[in-house]
Amino acid sequence: MGHECFCLDENAFFENTGCVSKNIFFIGLILAASGLVSPPIALAGGLVYGFSFVHPYDLEAKLLSKLLLQASVVGLGFGMDLEQVMQAGRSGFIYTAGSISIALLLGWGLGKLLRIKQRISFLISAGTAICGGSAIAAIAPITSASQEEIAVSLGTVFVLNSVALLTFPVVGSALHMTQTQFGLWSALAIHDISSVVGATAKYGAEALAVGTTVKLARALWIVPLSIGTAMANKSKMRIKWPWFILFFCLAAVVNTYVHIFQPAFPVLKHLGVIGLTVTLYLIGTGLSMKTLREVGVRPLVQGVLLWLFVAVGSLALIRGGWIHL
Repeated sequence: MGHECFCLDENAFFENTGCVSKNIFFIGLILAASGLVSPPIALAGGLVYGFSFVHPYDLEAKLLSKLLLQASVVGLGFGMDLEQVMQAGRSGFIYTAGSISIALLLGWGLGKLLRIKQRISFLISAGTAICGGSAIAAIAPITSASQEEIAVSLGTVFVLNSVALLTFPVVGSALHMTQTQFGLWSALAIHDISSVVGATAKYGAEALAVGTTVKLARALWIVPLSIGTAMANKSKMRIKWPWFILFFCLAAVVNTYVHIFQPAFPVLKHLGVIGLTVTLYLIGTGLSMKTLREVGVRPLVQGVLLWLFVAVGSLALIRGGWIHL
């Protein structure tokens, strides 16, 4: 009888814990969507939740964050000037091509040195070189990567994304970087578009415009890399095109030339910022000790070393005037 009572109490304890976990998750979600907290604070809150509770809606949150990120980027397009977008894309073309090639080559070398599985090494390198999770999601099916390999690669990128989002604005302020310099540095050195937008939005409006446009232009390199990977692997998998980038450009076109709807554009841009804040909160809640264990030591070492090389190298070149818009 005593054992049965203990079991009932134990079950009640876990039920209560699950209820508390759900309540806190939704409270954080509501705060993130309220506009009362900044994107970095939303990410920090999500991280605290992820490391403190078992996520009750892990799969749903990951799906929602992916869709919401794309919609948010389109919303931010209504605050962009098309001429500025095109100028940033043209100016960053050479830097982007060079840095992507160097990052992929260095990632390959580090993977060999650290004896990391080839597919994991390539996915981490592609994610670092282009645009984080989006590049990994596009290339993984082409390489026939397993769910474990994808999880390890995404886990590495997401951990470093979180670090970059919190540290880049601090470093930029300490070095007295201009808005343009910081936006360019973020676009070249931070993995995911969401973290680029989050970091630059905290730094300033001009940094946000530069960072977003250069990063989106960089994300277009998913297409040639996916085609090249498919050819190398003789894969017939359908390539996932980043259609949201096209809609971002269309939003910028409308914002620049269709003035009849001008009153609606600030509202749409604000919704984009809110969506981004919620996205970062959801991404934060998806990180946990389990994620860190799945990443393992060697892939994380490769990701950190490769990311530090890209971040420090691009920062030095920007500060030295070798890379500029």
